[in-house]
Order: sequence, then C-alpha cells, then structure tokens
Amino acid sequence: MALFDRNQRQRSSLFSTATVVVFAALCLVGFWMVTPPSPEAVPAATVTASTADVKKAAEAVVKEKEEDRSIDATNNFKQDSANVVAEATTAAVEAEKPTVDAKGGEADGEKPASKNQSFDDENGRTEGGELVKPETAETDGTAAAAAAVAASQGTSVEDTVTDVKEQASTDTKETVGSGGQDANTEKTPADTKESIVSQEENPKEAAGGGSSKKQTFDDENGKMEGVDVVKDDGNKTFISEDNAKPIMEETTTAATDKTEDAAAAVVSTEASAVANPDDTKTSDVVEEEQKLLPEALPNGQAELLMERAAQNGSFTTQTAESTNEQKTRAEKKKNKKKKKAASKAEAEAEPEAAVSLPTHVWKLCNTSTGEDYIPCLDNEAAIKKLKTDIHYEHRERHCPSHPPTCLVPAPPSYKDPIRWPVSRSKIWYHNVPHTQLAEFKKRQNWVKVSGEYLTFPGGGTQFKTGGALHYIDLIQQAFPEVAWGRRSRVVLDVGCGVASFGGFMFERGVLTMSFAPKDEHEAQVQFALERGIPAISAVMGTKRLQFPSNVFDIVHCARCRVPWHINGGLLLLEVNRLVRPGGFFVWSATPVYQKLPEDVEIWGDMVKLTKAMCWEMVAKTRDTIDRVGLVVFRKPMSNHCYETRRQTEPPLCNPSDDPNAAWNISLRACMHRVPTDPSVRGSRWPQPWPERAEKVPYWLNSSQVGVYGKAAPEDFAADYAHWKKVVQNSYLAGMGIDWKSVRNVMDMRAVYGGLAAALRDMNVWVMNTVNIDSPDTLPVIYERGMFGIYHDWCESFSTYPRSYDLLHADHLFSKLKARCKVLPVLVEVDRILRPNGKLIVRDDKETVDEIVEGVRSMHWEVRMTVSKRKEAMLCARKTMWRPTEIEPGPPTR
Repeated sequence: MALFDRNQRQRSSLFSTATVVVFAALCLVGFWMVTPPSPEAVPAATVTASTADVKKAAEAVVKEKEEDRSIDATNNFKQDSANVVAEATTAAVEAEKPTVDAKGGEADGEKPASKNQSFDDENGRTEGGELVKPETAETDGTAAAAAAVAASQGTSVEDTVTDVKEQASTDTKETVGSGGQDANTEKTPADTKESIVSQEENPKEAAGGGSSKKQTFDDENGKMEGVDVVKDDGNKTFISEDNAKPIMEETTTAATDKTEDAAAAVVSTEASAVANPDDTKTSDVVEEEQKLLPEALPNGQAELLMERAAQNGSFTTQTAESTNEQKTRAEKKKNKKKKKAASKAEAEAEPEAAVSLPTHVWKLCNTSTGEDYIPCLDNEAAIKKLKTDIHYEHRERHCPSHPPTCLVPAPPSYKDPIRWPVSRSKIWYHNVPHTQLAEFKKRQNWVKVSGEYLTFPGGGTQFKTGGALHYIDLIQQAFPEVAWGRRSRVVLDVGCGVASFGGFMFERGVLTMSFAPKDEHEAQVQFALERGIPAISAVMGTKRLQFPSNVFDIVHCARCRVPWHINGGLLLLEVNRLVRPGGFFVWSATPVYQKLPEDVEIWGDMVKLTKAMCWEMVAKTRDTIDRVGLVVFRKPMSNHCYETRRQTEPPLCNPSDDPNAAWNISLRACMHRVPTDPSVRGSRWPQPWPERAEKVPYWLNSSQVGVYGKAAPEDFAADYAHWKKVVQNSYLAGMGIDWKSVRNVMDMRAVYGGLAAALRDMNVWVMNTVNIDSPDTLPVIYERGMFGIYHDWCESFSTYPRSYDLLHADHLFSKLKARCKVLPVLVEVDRILRPNGKLIVRDDKETVDEIVEGVRSMHWEVRMTVSKRKEAMLCARKTMWRPTEIEPGPPTR
C-alpha cells in the first residue's frame, strides 16, 4: 500500500510538472504580447530551435524524471516548475549546439563570480569580485530559456529575453531564495558554450541551486557570500582543475599540479554547502579540511583600493627639499652638476638593453659578498675610486649606475625564521652563518654559538651583566621624565650592534630605529633583523641620515664608537637636527665614568661642546651592577639660549638651510633654530603614546590640502579609517596570511602611516618608506609614534637580503615607471623579502599584470589577484627557488 501511495504521488507530481511547462510557455507569450520592447534590452544571438524540438526536449526530461525513483513528493510546486523549465530549455539548446553570444541579465540564484566587479574600499564592501579562483563558466539560465521560447514562437531572442527575466525573477524570489543578479554581465561565445555544458551536467545549479555569480563581501562585518574558498596546504595551492584559467584573465590564482584533484573535491564540497545549508555532513567535511590546512589562501574578503587622486597638496617632496638645499651650497654646485652630467653621459653611452620580465633569464649575482650582497654598500668599483675613507666614506651608499638584475643566492641550509618573541633570544645559525662576532664579543654577551642556533643572552657592551632591561630601567631611574612608552616613544639607537637595546625596548612600549655600518662587526644588523628587531645599515659619516628634522624623542649611544667631539661637533650636530626640541641624548661610554687621560680629555670636550649647543645635562648616573655610567642631555625648547650665548661656535645655520633636506645632503657644522610658532611642527611635544597614533598632528590645519585632496586633517582621518578597514577585514581575515609568522613589515610607499597604525596592536613592526619624489609626509608618521625613512626605489635599500616577512606596495610600481624600469625594482623586492615571505601589490591592472609575470618567472606562488577595471591587487609568496647559472661578472661598473 505504501508503494502504491508513492507511485500515486509521483504521477501527481509529474502531472503538475507537465502542466507547469505549458503554463510557463503561455505566460511568457502573454507577457511578450502586452509588453513593449525595452530600449535597454540586451541583444543576444538568435538560436535556431523548433517548437517540436522544445517539446521533444521537455518530454525527454519528463521521461527521465519518471525513471528517477528518488523524487521527494513534498517538493515545492514552484521549485519543481523552475527546475523542469530550466532543464528543458537547456536540453533544447544543447541538442542544436548553437553558437551563443548572450548579453543578458542573470536569473536570481547563486552563480559563479561575475566579471563585472564592484569594489568599495571606503565602505568595506567588495561585490561581484572574481577572487582567488578562476571563474566556473555557467550559462545565463534566463537567456537560454528566452532563446528556446523565442525559437519555438518564431520571434527574436531580443524581444523575449526581458519577459523571461521578469518571469524568472518572480518565480525564483519565491522558491530559490536570495541570490545575486548582475544585469550587465557579458559572456563570450566560448563562455556561453561552456555554460551550457555546465548546466547539462549540473541541472540543479542551472535552476538556481549553484554558487552565485554575484559575490558579496561585507568587509566591515566580516561576512562573505557566494565564494568558494581555496586553501593553502603548507606551500601547496588547492584549486579545481576544471576551474583553471590563464594568467592574463582578470582573475587568477596559483595552481599546483599535484593537488588539483584534491582541490576539486574541496571546492565542490564548499559549493554544495552553500546550495544546501542543511547538509551538515558536507559542512563537517569542510570544517575538517579547514582545520587540517595551516594557512588558508585569500578567501575573497580582500579589499581593492581604488587609486584616489593623489597629489602633493600642501606637502613638498624630499627631492625638492634636497635639491633646493644643494643649490644653496654654491661651493659644491658645479661639482655635483659635473657628476650628474658624467653619469648621464655614461648612461647614454652604454644604454641598457630593454628586458621584458617574462623573457628575462635569471642568474645568480656574481659578487664577493655572495648571499649578503647589498648593491649600494658593496659597490667595490665605486669604493676603490674614493680619495679617502677617513670619515667612513667607504661605508656610505655608493649605488651602481645600473641596478643589478640578478638574484642573490640564499644560504644552503636556510630555514623559516624562528618566530617572535623567541627569535629575540635565538635564531638559526644557518640563516646567518657568521661566527666571527660571537668570538669577538664573547665576553660582552652579544651573541653565542649553541649547536644549530645563535643565541643572544640580552647583553651588550654597556650591559653585559645586568642585561638590556636593567640598563633601560636605569635610564628612566636616572631621569624619570624619560617616561618610556608614554612621553618617549620613538628612539634612534646609534651603533646598535646586534640591537638588543632596541629588541627589549618593545617591553617598554618603545619603537627603536637601530642602525650600524656594514663593517668588521660581521653581519651585526643582519643578526638584528633575523631576530625581528628594526635595523638598517647606515653610518654617521659625511652625509645626513635619511630622516626628517625634529622627529626622534631620544637618541641613544652606548659605546657606539662615534667621535662626537671632533670636527667642531659635526656628528653631534646631526643628532641635534634629528632630536625633537625638548628631546634627550643618552650617552653611555667610558669618558662618562672612567678617569683614564684620554677619557678625561674627551669628557671635557663633550661638556664644552654640549654647553655651546645649549644642551642641558639633566642627569648623570653610575650603575653598580655593570659598573658603567651614563649621562642624559636635553635639547632646548626655545631659542633664548642661542640668542644670548657668548660664543658663536657652533654657528646657527643660515635660514635658507632646510633641516628637512636629507637625501644625499652633506653634513654641515651648524644648528637650526627651534620652531617657536605654535602652528609649526616642532614647537610642541606630541601627544602621549598611544593617543598620538590616532590624533591629527597639531600642525596640520584645514587650510592645508592633503595628499588625497581633502583638507589635511580630514585627509589624515580618512586615510586612517580606510586602512583600519582594509587591515581588519581583508589583510587579517581575507588574505590567507599566517600573521604569527610575520614580524618584519615594510610599507614601500607610506603616506600618513595608516597601515602601520592599523597594525600597531599586532606583534609586528613596520618600516615606513617615503619616496623622495612623493609628498613629504614622513614627519606625520613620526608624530604618530611610528618611524620610517626616505628612499628612492630606483636604488637598492640599505638592508641585508632576506630582511622582511611582508612587503606592501600601494601604487608604487606605476609611479616609478617614469624614472626607472620595473625589473630592477622587482629584483630588489626579491632580495629583501624572505623565502616564503609575502608581497602585496595594489596598483593599476597593467602594472599588476607585469608584476605577476615577473614574480611567476622567479617561480613565486601567485596566491591571489583581483582586478576591477583599471585597478588590481596581487598577493604573492616568494619561494626557495634560485637559478643555477651565475653571472659572468660583477653587476657594478
């Protein structure tokens, strides 16, 4: 009896289905007759199909349904109708095998990602974006149905498609549920042909049960709909083979041949979970897969920053500042012009051959420094031409006339760096295989060799027993106004060694810019960076350091080997330029506490010099544990002392001398006046940390125009709000980056430091670089309690290879094209990024496509690309690959 009831119900359902087919056709004809042609109707190719073919196809589907014994009698009437209509029309179109060029609206229901993408960074939304995985081509169900009905009626598809869309929309809203729709989606004939096959294989998806073509992302609330998440198993990318797409398409992803089959199962499972939310078994499988995968690939929540109309606004550039400063120095003007002319003539005499990224043959650099090669510091040809090195000229930057296009080799046994904070105490020996410093400084607890590790006990020349934290606290005890982590936030550590001072400053909420030269203290800065401590290779020689004036709260020197007292205090006057009015210079060295004749003489000279500079000695103390001493000087906050002092040495700088000019500017033995106008930067101390991170600097006012065209305070606030959304909803949640493995970050084109401010609660530090031809906003970054440096990305950066875990380039490469080629810049990115490190590029689509080709040629993993019209974003991972061929000669000339 039960069997009889089931057959009876089945026949009833099938009868209803057949009735609906006829009813739907009559409705469509009726709508067509009463509705005038829409001027906005999207043209479609004419499909040649007869009424008999349509009926035959419908009967075939009905017959197939009769043979299916698994029909659920409780299915909704309208759902059955929609399924049968879609299947019948698909079968009819497939029977004729037409060439379709359909430009029609999408029926409601979930479908794959539409090529018509919409990104709204300011509101944290990304709609319709093709993300991570290539699109799965499925046909427009409405267009196919319209084509079949039009053929049966002898009318054109153009006149029928609008009616079909309206009817399908009415039905699916009641039966299928919510789904995305994009009426402007275009499909090529090839796409439509693939779509027909897809519908034939997956009739449920054709009726509206598949994945949505309109993807919606709510980055502000962390929601994501209609996206198949592709995951990364270690360094392997999972992606469906059927969904593979060439790299030059608008949306691309990396694929690993060995994992394609497994990826197909993962993507298929997640798509089913979207279509059938009640299928708990499928959901459990997806959750289990996610637990097994240590780091997910970008899941579609990545925001795409549409390039805002950037301008200089009220900001000048470092190039302009430095160039103007150079012009005021008449005694050097002619020589510099001659050098520039000679360099230009050399470049014209030996033009570089145009090299495209995809066809470039990669080779290893052939240099004496091997895996530690820094192009601008290891230019042996230029160093040999120096007339003298008495002022450490050989440790300064001497960049090759043609940047290298070779790749730096990696240490043979390189491993992923140990994670912070463990890395502060130990690193892998094979990552920085240098032992000379451990032997040279073994009595000072700098670094020790311990099996496969290099360990750092936390000692230093001035705190070898008590350790760095004891020494840091000693400074505050000597002068409490230092107030680590509140008043004093940004510190410059001169001659940092392995940077244990800066490494333990994080415990006190202080950010320290450490620097030391690349000298006989083998790889000291490289040790610091491998430990996860901020550091650069630089020297106090003949040039200004690449920082603005009046930005550091404290400058620190612990036995830094800098002769402050000689040459009229030339180097100490550079410290005077860098430290804020009211800021401190902390000096711990033997002249402070020892009584040897040489030390006594140096101390006497320092006392006279600092007094002449109007510095006040506010504290001097002696440590009983390490038996060292230190002294704290304070820079004046007014010009009263300058105006009333009796001596004229060191002199005040000429008013035309720009203290902010720092790019390739020679040192000058003079002091700049302290700003006294309350509206001028430097006249007040910044807000305490952490409030200063979010406060608009007091010297930005509404009369000034910001970088993005708004009033400067509004520009600042909007930039910060934007990057908070991007970081919170995309970089942390949607980029698939394991942030536990990220420590050293560089923003290659910082503006107001919004990215760094948004990341400040993470266990990362950000090196903000402001390009010399960009608006000079670096003082804003320092005012917020962060740091950075001026740089020209047409040259090499002053750091060791494999220094950073993540590089971020926001519209950098496209702006560099006017001055230099992309290839050398990309080579520099490869040099400073660690293996398995990530690169995020946001730029115009043409430039991003060029970068994609370049990183692929270096065997990087392209983890994600997103594009919208002319804008695009890339996330790529550097691999361990290195070429085997070596360059025939050194890259410098």
